[in-house]
Amino acid sequence: MTTLRSTRRSRKQYVWSLHEDARTVGQARAIIRRELSELSLSADLIDDAALMVSELVTNAFMYGDGPYELALHVDAKEIMCVVVDSSPLLPSPSPHDLGAEHGRGLSIVARLSDGFYGCHPQRYLTRPDLVGKATWFALPRQGVSGNVVPIRAGT
Repeated sequence: MTTLRSTRRSRKQYVWSLHEDARTVGQARAIIRRELSELSLSADLIDDAALMVSELVTNAFMYGDGPYELALHVDAKEIMCVVVDSSPLLPSPSPHDLGAEHGRGLSIVARLSDGFYGCHPQRYLTRPDLVGKATWFALPRQGVSGNVVPIRAGT
């Protein structure tokens, strides 16, 4: 793990390079569980974050290209998890098909994050000479506030 300096003093950032094998999905889940548990967050929030990280890392392996990295941004109000891969292709939600084996990952992320998720081009944090795409989600640390309106409503 690498701890990065942040633009805001109240925000901490951590980043891990991910290996290019199937075990990394489980390792990424374990990393997020460990880090969020140390913040004394609710078990439900930790479970949701671990599931969403699993979906984003799986999508990066299936549809993106290496190298891969996982970042965690923490401040007083929210946590944000980011998975970076080198593919320039942005993900798009698949049509709803209950019989499909794949294609529900982004729908899960959209629902669990209340629409606070996205994807955009981004430089790697561990290797700033490389440009890839970042797929991310954010969760409030203290539960959902009644006056927060998501940028994109979950479906």
